[in-house]
Amino acid sequence: MQITQNIIKEFQNFLNNESVLITNEEKKPFECDGLTAYPQMPGLVLLPENEEETVKIIKICEKHKIPIVFRGAGTGLSGGAIPHKSGVLLVMSKLNKIIEIDPNNRIAKVQPGVRNISISESASKFGLYYAPDPSSQIACSIGGNIAENSGGVHCLKYGLTVNNILSLRIILTNGEIVTLGNNSFDANGYDLLSFFIGSEGMLGVVTEITVKLLPKPEKTQVVLAAFHSLKDAGEAVGNVIGSGIVPAGLEMMDKKITVAVEDFVKAGYPVEAEAILLCESDGTSEEVNDEINQISSVMRESGAYEIRISKNDEERNKFWLGRKSAFPAVGRILPDYFCMDGTIPKKSLSYVLEEIEKLSKKYSLQCANVFHAGDGNLHPLIMFDASDDAQLKSAEKFGADILKLCIAVGGTITGEHGVGIEKINEMCHQFSKSELNTFHSLKKVFDPSAILNPDKAIPTLNRCAEFGHMHVHKNQDKFPNIPRF
Repeated sequence: MQITQNIIKEFQNFLNNESVLITNEEKKPFECDGLTAYPQMPGLVLLPENEEETVKIIKICEKHKIPIVFRGAGTGLSGGAIPHKSGVLLVMSKLNKIIEIDPNNRIAKVQPGVRNISISESASKFGLYYAPDPSSQIACSIGGNIAENSGGVHCLKYGLTVNNILSLRIILTNGEIVTLGNNSFDANGYDLLSFFIGSEGMLGVVTEITVKLLPKPEKTQVVLAAFHSLKDAGEAVGNVIGSGIVPAGLEMMDKKITVAVEDFVKAGYPVEAEAILLCESDGTSEEVNDEINQISSVMRESGAYEIRISKNDEERNKFWLGRKSAFPAVGRILPDYFCMDGTIPKKSLSYVLEEIEKLSKKYSLQCANVFHAGDGNLHPLIMFDASDDAQLKSAEKFGADILKLCIAVGGTITGEHGVGIEKINEMCHQFSKSELNTFHSLKKVFDPSAILNPDKAIPTLNRCAEFGHMHVHKNQDKFPNIPRF
């Protein structure tokens, strides 16, 4: 249904004028999220200030069958918050209060518009912090982290968002408010909390979140190791994990991204290296000293020609600033890029990186690699100019081939960015028709009218038929040299 003037008046009856954006000039800043290649002007933008207003908005949309797309800070990279042209874009940024920090129980209650980093900043005075730290943590909202099940450089040891959330207060499409999970480490019944986290705004809207806080470690240090080849760096990752060490973070950057970052933030990286690894240890002083020695030894035995160990927090933060500046650094090279998000078994790392380099030459597009090496979550950055339609099409094909490669080696198409619209065709490659039908059945339980974030994340079977449905095993023919382990 189209949004009529009468429907707009229904919203204006309880929202102030600044919370109802109608003109194209007002709506323009919301036409896309971090996936900028596919902008779409929303039908209407609404910015509720509290839960009561949010409930009223959802009830009106359900009554008139108006599509709803939820948006936090708009930093998502898969197009999950790209608006619907005939729908409401529900922006949750005004629900941005930290309701409570409870140091005794090590929890925080927050609203969805709170920035990720603000939680740790508020908990810092109690010696606590919130572990998941996406690269966009200074801007991204915790509600968006919930939608995409975001990770970050420390997800290897401390887990993704789903591992650090205790409960959610959500609004269903009928306006009913329910709580999933509780403040203990277990809950009775089905684990709907885990089911909801990562659902990309397709099941309901979050209005309150209880997160788990951790004590700040006594000591933290980072090892920076430089390698003459991506292959050696990739094998070093497996050797570190294989030695029994579980680092706080283990990240890899190739030469393209290292050079771009060094030019951007002057992190002190060795720009001549074909690849660098950042490996962090945290814990007591004794634990960190022992682990840093083990990590350094494994890195040398794996072919590292240079090893640096952070001398203090300032140098450690500088190393991580470079890694977390990777995305904006690449944006200075070409106007557009796709940040892919496939996840693979660590044993396939060297092979996949070699195949990505072949694809880069095939499509004549630059690709810089930066990723959470410890858990196999790749972030190849495909650089292109979206004003050149041929480059855009080549970049789309390049990205699709990377995701098919991830599936073929036994991985998956997303680790933390979500499917959105970016990877929806590749869902047809990874999942069978019966599996996709199951996904749709589950969504229907929560959203019977199918108004929440329509045409995202889960493809219809008709779409897969048009796209040319290929299930996982057929993708192995495209990459015949996949190593068999």
